Amino acid sequence: MSGPDPIARPAGLGVVQRWFETVITHPEGAEAGLGSADARHLIDLGPGALETVITRSRALTAAERLAIYANAYHTRLLECLGEVFPMLKRMLGEEAFNDLAFDYLQVYPSKSYTLNELGRHFPQYLRETRPADDTDDADDVGRAEESDAGEPGAMLMPGWGDLLIELARLEWAIYQVFDGPGVEDQPLLQVGDLAIIPPEDWPRVQLRPVPCLQLLATRFPVNEYFTALRHAEEEQVVPIPEPIDSYVALTRRDYIVRRYELSALEHGLLSALMRGESIGDAVAAAAWDPDGDAEEIAGRLRLWFRNWTAEGFFQSVVVPG
Repeated sequence: MSGPDPIARPAGLGVVQRWFETVITHPEGAEAGLGSADARHLIDLGPGALETVITRSRALTAAERLAIYANAYHTRLLECLGEVFPMLKRMLGEEAFNDLAFDYLQVYPSKSYTLNELGRHFPQYLRETRPADDTDDADDVGRAEESDAGEPGAMLMPGWGDLLIELARLEWAIYQVFDGPGVEDQPLLQVGDLAIIPPEDWPRVQLRPVPCLQLLATRFPVNEYFTALRHAEEEQVVPIPEPIDSYVALTRRDYIVRRYELSALEHGLLSALMRGESIGDAVAAAAWDPDGDAEEIAGRLRLWFRNWTAEGFFQSVVVPG
C-alpha cells in the first residue's frame, strides 16, 4: 500500500514547518535532507512531488528555491562560528577556517534552539581530528598556505595542532564568560572583608568564586597570542609563539570580559579554591617549595588575595563553624 497522497491529504502548517527545518538544516544539504528518514517521516514525498509542498517561482524550481534557504542557513552557521572564534579565523585565514568549520558541522550539527551552543564542541573536534604527528597532512598544510591566512606557514611549525586547540579553548571560554551568568549589580568580596578575619581562622576559610570565573592552563601563551592577533593590523603578520606553559584567569566586570595572566602557583591555588577547598588546604595543594621562606610565601599570598579581590574574583567568604 502506498504512502499518503500529499495532494489529497495536505500536511498541516506545523508539520510543513518541521519538515522544512529538517530539510534545510541537514548537514549534507537540502538534497540529502529531502531523502532523510526524519523528513520522510513528516512528509513522504514521492518522485517529482516536491512542488506539492514548495511552489516554484517564475525563475526557479522548487528544488532551487529550497537550496537557497539551505545555503543561507549553512552560511549563517559559518558566520556564527567565525564570530565566536575570530582570532582562530584570523590565524588560519577565512578559506581554511570555513573548510574546517564546515567539516565540524558535519560531525556536530546544530541541534539547539539557540546558536549560542554552536561552537561548544569545536575545541573537542580539533582534538579529535588533530593529526598524530606535527608534520601533518600535506593537503591540510597546502590548503592553509594557499588561503589568505595572516601568518603564512603557521601550520608548518611543530605543535601547531596544540596551538589551534588552545586558541579555540580560550576563545570559547571568552564567549562563555561573556554570555554566561555574571555578578553585575551584585555585592562582591572586598579587601576589608578579608582584613577582619582573625589570623587563626584563615586556614579554615573558604572563598566562593564568582560564577563567571574560569581558569585555563595551556602549553602555548595563547592569551598573549590572542591579544597580539586582536591588535594587529589587517595585513600584519603575527609571529607564532614558542611553546611555554601559561596560565590565565577570565572573568567579567561591567559586561566586559577581562583576562589575567597567572603564575603556575597562582593557577594551582585558584583551582583549589574553586573546587571549594579551604585556604589552608589550597595552599598545601599548590605545590609550594617546603624549604621556601615562610615570610616570602605569606607576602605573596597577601598580594595575590588583595589583587584577586580587587579584580572581583570572589563573591563571598565562608568561615566554617
